Amino acid sequence: MKKDYQAINPITGETLSQTFYESSFEEINTLVDLAHNAFGDYSRLNIESKANFLKEIAQQLILSKDEIVAQAQLETALPAQRLAGELQRTINQIHLFSDIVIEGSWKDIRIDQGNPNREPLPKPDIRHMLVPLGPVAVFGASNFPLAFSVAGGDTISALAAGCPVIFKAHPAHPGTSDLVAKAINVAIEKAGMPKGTFAMVHGVSNAVGGQLITHPYIKAVGFTGSFVGGKALFDLANNREEPIPVFAEMGSINPVFILSGALKEKGKAIAEGLANSITLGVGQFCTNPGLSFVLASEEADQFIDHLADNMNNAVCSSMLTNTIKASYDEKTLELSKMQQVELLGTGKADETKTSVSPMLYKTSGNDFLKNSILSEEVFGPASIVTEAASSQELLDIAKRLKGHLTATVFGTTDDLINHKDLIAVLESKVGRVIINNYPTGVEVCHSMVHGGPFPATTAVQSTSVGGNAIKRFVRPICYQNYPQELLPKELKDKNPLNVWRLVDGELTKTAL
Repeated sequence: MKKDYQAINPITGETLSQTFYESSFEEINTLVDLAHNAFGDYSRLNIESKANFLKEIAQQLILSKDEIVAQAQLETALPAQRLAGELQRTINQIHLFSDIVIEGSWKDIRIDQGNPNREPLPKPDIRHMLVPLGPVAVFGASNFPLAFSVAGGDTISALAAGCPVIFKAHPAHPGTSDLVAKAINVAIEKAGMPKGTFAMVHGVSNAVGGQLITHPYIKAVGFTGSFVGGKALFDLANNREEPIPVFAEMGSINPVFILSGALKEKGKAIAEGLANSITLGVGQFCTNPGLSFVLASEEADQFIDHLADNMNNAVCSSMLTNTIKASYDEKTLELSKMQQVELLGTGKADETKTSVSPMLYKTSGNDFLKNSILSEEVFGPASIVTEAASSQELLDIAKRLKGHLTATVFGTTDDLINHKDLIAVLESKVGRVIINNYPTGVEVCHSMVHGGPFPATTAVQSTSVGGNAIKRFVRPICYQNYPQELLPKELKDKNPLNVWRLVDGELTKTAL
């Protein structure tokens, strides 16, 4: 008998009426087989057809916007304005990748022309490009029901690369996932894409994800979520007979360093902005700052007082699920019981079922260095401010940090020059270094890096946001001494697609 489940409204605790069924072993195998069969035709589609397909997905999301936002509100407790903005970000992201598909430079096309007269040996003609890996399994995130979900960055970048996608819906918002999947399937039909280009599976058990990961036709995995979940998928993928890459974004504490000159010039304003960044979205973004560091001084004490005041006045609403709330309550209680930690601020929680209070803690640099628990992520609106005794201790703290998505430095020009060693260390720890700004908010653009060293991700070379996200789902291949008739269009002498190519070391669009 198939397992069934229902979504829960986080605000009221009400079980929603729609019933969903966990995908069976047979259903999953059938869908992966279809994706495998679709790969040959879909991966060889001309760039115009692929780009138009992506644009059609965006158009179907626009047509379904009101229904999607309303359903997502019921399942996530997120406000309509936030969800509408997230849906627009998702649509913008799709258009970005449709443009990337047309522009073509992501394929890293390289041509080294042959020279039969070279001595002592003739030089072969060698041509290089990136080609899609194959069917990709993508797992939806709990905290972004749209932008990191069914039509989110992992799915769209994989489709842009030429890879069919099997999507695992997050059980916290299955109805929203169904509506978005419906939009994609309508786009498949309208654009004439091969059957099996996209499919979605449901499930609350680990068995569904495990079967996807271990299926021999799956060639890569995209994941956004917890460290425990991402590491489990990574281990499964690496224990396969044929290991496959797992691009897992597994969270981050996003440390913030506020240097002395910045504290003197605008400590109060930074404190207000930092409190807003900590509590934004009830602290459920992967870029909320969970740690901040200052050098001990009178200005630092004033800054901490301002930060505590702002946190005490903050009001937070529902978290996304009961499980997330329970984890937050457990971890903040653990911090509150530690002798090395002082509770400075406790904000307010509204009266909804899964609401929580913002929490601010304080510790010393020495205690932070001695207690690894202080550098663990607390997913939610909690943060620890640390007072370092010296610039050297601040540097030692930076060196002790694990991998994160972001690191932020607030400082004057003199601050930044005097702490170049600190900034250099941070560059080795994160995917995005931010100067005089807050880490929450991830711009969807060609240059964005949303990734970082382990344990922030399982693939430090990659990003899950921005133009380079497409490169996760491709591999290099080169063609040696191929006749023109057999070469892909991108590599033909006449350059019929008019794309940028590195020809004999020179970047050009000129035909050979």
